Amino acid sequence: MEWSDVFSFEDYGALLQLMTNSIVAAAALGIVGGLIGVFVMQRDMAFAVHGISELSFAGAAAALLFGGSVVAGSLVGAIVAALLIGVLGAKARDRNSIVGVLMPFGLGLGILFISLYSGRSANRFSLLTGQIVSVSNPDLNGLIVISAIVLVGLIVVWNPLRFDSLDPQSAEARGLPTRGLSIVFMLLLGAIVAAAVHIIGALLVMALLVTPAAAAMRVSHGPVAVPVLAALFGLVSAVGGILLAIAGTLPVSPYITSISFVIYLVCRVVAARRDRTLRMRLDEATLDAAGK
Repeated sequence: MEWSDVFSFEDYGALLQLMTNSIVAAAALGIVGGLIGVFVMQRDMAFAVHGISELSFAGAAAALLFGGSVVAGSLVGAIVAALLIGVLGAKARDRNSIVGVLMPFGLGLGILFISLYSGRSANRFSLLTGQIVSVSNPDLNGLIVISAIVLVGLIVVWNPLRFDSLDPQSAEARGLPTRGLSIVFMLLLGAIVAAAVHIIGALLVMALLVTPAAAAMRVSHGPVAVPVLAALFGLVSAVGGILLAIAGTLPVSPYITSISFVIYLVCRVVAARRDRTLRMRLDEATLDAAGK
């Protein structure tokens, strides 16, 4: 296999203009996905993201089968999953068991629907691995609206949600409506998962909603720096993946996930070197104090 079989930059400028909707959608999802991913990591809910994406996939597959809006079907499936997890999974152990039940059910239901679908096979494949060529103006408008709603929702509940995520016992003791916050967060998470499934696919949605935040938390612990870095990493992963996919012959998801994973690896290396340097300085300070 030659390099030209994977990448071809012939007519790249013309293709770039055709993919404007996809780039805008990816940018919005990358930023909002990175921000909400901070709370996903703080609340230890990476597994829940995957569970929501499976029911979102089932909803999108049902919409594809019955001729409805894929974005709307994906949103309905994700919201149903988010409500089930939020209402029934107040405790981590219950939440994990519920997610474990929902994942195979959603995946099996989605496979059933796409097996019954008699249209283009590319439409079925894109639900699992994402796509870059069919983000129409109505789809883009829907994705932007969803991203904006999630962003505004996060801003409104940011401080109490952060308190509840980092110290739920103290938050409950202070009188915060922790259960209500959990349900609101799950609804916001479900909405952005549904939007992300349309771009990156159901199987790899965590590359935008988990990995950027995990990378940011490796190199910083600041209340401002972490979300800013997570949003930046999500933006670079999503838009960078789209830009590479335009010139490539593969689906968009491998490019987005690869960029996201490389960012995470770099952050791990940076964190390891920083920790090693701090330990060396601490050892030197200890030796100097002992010598005196």
